[in-house]
Amino acid sequence: MQHIAPSFYRPDSYRPEDSVGYLMRSILSHVAQSVEHQLAHTDLTNAQWIPLFKLYNKQASTVAELARACELDNGATTRLLDRMEAKGLVQRVRSEQDRRVVNIQLTPAGTQAAADIPQVLCEVQNTHLEGFSTEEFENLKGYLRRILDNAQRIKAANNAAADTPSTDR
Repeated sequence: MQHIAPSFYRPDSYRPEDSVGYLMRSILSHVAQSVEHQLAHTDLTNAQWIPLFKLYNKQASTVAELARACELDNGATTRLLDRMEAKGLVQRVRSEQDRRVVNIQLTPAGTQAAADIPQVLCEVQNTHLEGFSTEEFENLKGYLRRILDNAQRIKAANNAAADTPSTDR
């Protein structure tokens, strides 16, 4: 039995400002601006603190891993690393085992800058969640995880469909 999703949106009454995607994007933009403002003393931009924090948390250690973790293409990741390297936050080191692999290491300055990020993230997010009860907060996370699960399922289905050879020839 296939589950039929309700139609929450209809073309004749669609208003972007009422869409879940618009609201999430708007919230994300406001949170990102607040984080960047709080990190202004570090000279880190929103585009830089995210990969720096992923490196700090060992979510990536190579250029390719960082590109995937940040959902950037290789060219954008290279330009980003150029700027971060110029600020003395990271250094690229070619792998001795596989010369095609470029590892990324935090410098002491990068490690110090990244260590401050969790405090800022907690302050900013707690401020944006002002007025929520613990139960509301947990429910919100559950709803957002459900949307994310749906998005990942749709992406996987789209990727599988793109990988299936066409029989219309």
